[in-house]
Amino acid sequence: MNLKKFSKVLNLSQTTVSRALNGYPEVKEHTRIRVQAAAQKYNYRPNNLAKSLATGRAMAIGHVLPLSTHEIVNPIFTDFISGASEAYAKDGYDMVLSVVRDEDEETAYREMLAKRSVDGVIVHGPRIPDRRIELLQNIGMPFLMHGRAAIVRHDYSWLDVNNKSAFKRATEFLLDLGHRRIALINGLETMNFAARRRNGYEEALAAHNIPMERNLMSNDEMTEPYGYACVMAMMRLPQPPSAFLVSSIIPAIGVRRALQELRLEMGRDISVIIHDDELSFLQNGGDVPMFTCTRSSVRKAGKACADMLLDIIRYPEKPARHALWEAQLTIGKSTGPVAK
Repeated sequence: MNLKKFSKVLNLSQTTVSRALNGYPEVKEHTRIRVQAAAQKYNYRPNNLAKSLATGRAMAIGHVLPLSTHEIVNPIFTDFISGASEAYAKDGYDMVLSVVRDEDEETAYREMLAKRSVDGVIVHGPRIPDRRIELLQNIGMPFLMHGRAAIVRHDYSWLDVNNKSAFKRATEFLLDLGHRRIALINGLETMNFAARRRNGYEEALAAHNIPMERNLMSNDEMTEPYGYACVMAMMRLPQPPSAFLVSSIIPAIGVRRALQELRLEMGRDISVIIHDDELSFLQNGGDVPMFTCTRSSVRKAGKACADMLLDIIRYPEKPARHALWEAQLTIGKSTGPVAK
């Protein structure tokens, strides 16, 4: 049964039926209930083309990925998209993924708007500064940012993990265990999340009157070889660290490889805390995690971001939406008192 026939059965216009099925606020509640009950009775599932024609929407959400970010091969992004796709499917939306050269990112957003190929976009990886926010506001594209930017002129919608609080708490935990030489293996600090994590780390050290040492701080793209190289270099210092704070489970695998080569046991000889996004295909151990971690589910974040953006599209008159999630410090096998 197509939309035309289904609308005729209900003696309603196609527009009213489509809006009732898609949660538009202007549809009366008794009409919405009647349409939904009939859809269940007749096993009616509208296709996206019909929805688009009836509602004037593309029924799609965009994600623009610059090539330099390597997001497309990142398991963190894969889990985020899995969560977001769950929300899109529930509401009958498709996803448009555009991988572009860095210099073409602005053009990609403008083309999506001009072609009306999407109803909104989720923006990934906030930068310092981030010109995309002002661009999307100026062209009138509904959007939600996964993360937060530091300096903006106007309010905007975002969902973020409290990275500063998470890394401050992790550093404090290591300090409580007696560690005083704590190394930070961070992501690129042109990215806002990495800058916030460093701020939390530095704030915790400063509160204990421990000076920051540049040779115990590193920032780069978070890969396994990067984690390995950091450990090998820092453990050659005259005063090597007794603990590592690592910004992702991916470089943490390299950290573990380096420590094994150096015949150092995590939790006994050296302590490690990581940020763990509860990745589907890169698990942090079983009942007792391999790594002590600041934990936050990126899959749940993907679903929440998608739900928030769909709400923005439905109710554009509402003020900007904000969601700040706290990461949970989970104790695993990789931490212990400083070795004597």
